[in-house]
Amino acid sequence: MKILYSDLDIRFMVERTEFRALNIIYERLSRRIPAHSHGPGCYEIHYISAGYGRAVVDGQPYRLGPGTVYVTGPGAEHTQLPDQNDPMWEYCVYLRAPEKPGRGEAQASVAPAFLATHFWFGQDTQALLPLFVGLFQAFGERRTGYKIEVQSLLQQLLVRLVRCYEQDLPTPERFSPSNRKDSSTVIIEEFFLYEYQNCSLAALADRLGLSPRQTERLLRQQYGTTFQEKRTQARMSAAAVLLVETAASVTEIAMELGYSSAEHFSGAFRRFYGLSPRAYRSAAPRAPLSGRD
Repeated sequence: MKILYSDLDIRFMVERTEFRALNIIYERLSRRIPAHSHGPGCYEIHYISAGYGRAVVDGQPYRLGPGTVYVTGPGAEHTQLPDQNDPMWEYCVYLRAPEKPGRGEAQASVAPAFLATHFWFGQDTQALLPLFVGLFQAFGERRTGYKIEVQSLLQQLLVRLVRCYEQDLPTPERFSPSNRKDSSTVIIEEFFLYEYQNCSLAALADRLGLSPRQTERLLRQQYGTTFQEKRTQARMSAAAVLLVETAASVTEIAMELGYSSAEHFSGAFRRFYGLSPRAYRSAAPRAPLSGRD
């Protein structure tokens, strides 16, 4: 049995280095594969999913069995010899890559490590098998976005391979911090989402590291609203959910939202929705709690 996707040119980026997958194969190796080697920039990723055999790489024998993974890069001469009583099943991905990693990536770690390793042999410690299975499933089904899926799986494959090489050592890599505008957006939205009960302009300004006046200006720029309007929107959104999804009384909801009295809350609710809280609760449709009608 052999499943072969050949004559491919699947381009995917790892950091700033472009790789190309040319062949992707899954087969039961019942025949001996003679000694051969790859040219510059060419790599084969081998994964044994079942069965047994041997590989001879640069004259050195290696025992192959379920979970064995090995990579043969440029110039690594290798032979594959299946066990005739229990031949191995092998996934194989053939890649082409530049001889040097792409420029401009200060913290590049995966691409340089992969390109510098012309031969590696070991056991799967990074759950590689689901990635190979996922590749063939994506090719077999060809659902919407399968090309993106295949590229993503190949990227993950290289990342996890390098982790196998390095025995999952920690890395100094870090994501770049967000800029001030993006950070302020997250702070503002989480503030009103989770702290609407007792939120104040002074508290939000302190969270942002701005003055109250600067905070008001920022709210107008980003949301076209004042602090008071934004707080009211947050409270009313929460009130609508509580009225429809819970049996809490209007007084209990008012206290939950930080209003001083049920009357104060009811007046604010009527101005916002045009209905009293009780009328809103009566009129609002309720979605079923289960999937049944």
